[in-house]
Amino acid sequence: MEQMLTEIQNAKRIVLKVGTSTLTYPNGKLNLKRIDMLVRVLSDLKNQGRQIVLVTSGAIGVGVGKMGLKKRPSSIKGKQAVAAVGQCELMHLYDKLFSEYNHVVAQILLTKDVVEIPNRKKNAINTLETLLKMNVIPIVNENDTVSIEELTCTFGENDTLSAVVAKLIDADLLVNLSDIDGLYNADPRNDVNATLIPVVQKITQETRGLAGGAGSSQGTGGMCSKIVAAQIACRAGVHMIIASGQNPQILYDIFEGKQVGTLFLREEKHQDSKRNNKGEYTDE
Repeated sequence: MEQMLTEIQNAKRIVLKVGTSTLTYPNGKLNLKRIDMLVRVLSDLKNQGRQIVLVTSGAIGVGVGKMGLKKRPSSIKGKQAVAAVGQCELMHLYDKLFSEYNHVVAQILLTKDVVEIPNRKKNAINTLETLLKMNVIPIVNENDTVSIEELTCTFGENDTLSAVVAKLIDADLLVNLSDIDGLYNADPRNDVNATLIPVVQKITQETRGLAGGAGSSQGTGGMCSKIVAAQIACRAGVHMIIASGQNPQILYDIFEGKQVGTLFLREEKHQDSKRNNKGEYTDE
């Protein structure tokens, strides 16, 4: 276990996923204090020499708040329109805040076919790799305005998207921050005796059975989609941590080698990994 925590402490390439509930208040308005803290911590981690990819939810939630709607639209076209408004607002805020810490960001909107069509997959990898080499922070989201997979919950939410991104770039660690602070042996909302499971060595049918239902009213994910994401990441040789996004400074604890949330241990790295022992990618 100490070896795994040391690996996490030394992780160079990190994918961080933040959920809508982390970015907004229950009424859908942006939680500016928390977002500012998140950006500050990520900027500091980047200053340490780490590579950061941020997978962010929140476009629809932010759009709902921006437009003053009482609830999320029920129709697909309504959700797509609100997502277009929210994505603009979200990226504007990220660009403004990261620039205050002298970091440049880039927007990447992906759809499910990025992992199904070889040319698109290669283009996505090339773009992400080039941005990281140029010292840019890629900010990734599902392209809700043209894709309905996440809106209809068939792609697996941005939880799964973050795992796919971690796999594409051969990340060292995937951190999933949300309103769920880890995997419990029972539903903590209904069982006061529920205890947090600190480490999952292997995802089994029993593990999947511990997952609950949907997440917050503003988001669309829950523990089920996080278990799916963990399975994708771990099979790709990437450690994954589920932790609370209530205080982004929890990331410091993670990279100081402390036990935080639930750690899903990676399987062995695939032999066809393109990164060399210097943390750099070699040409195919």
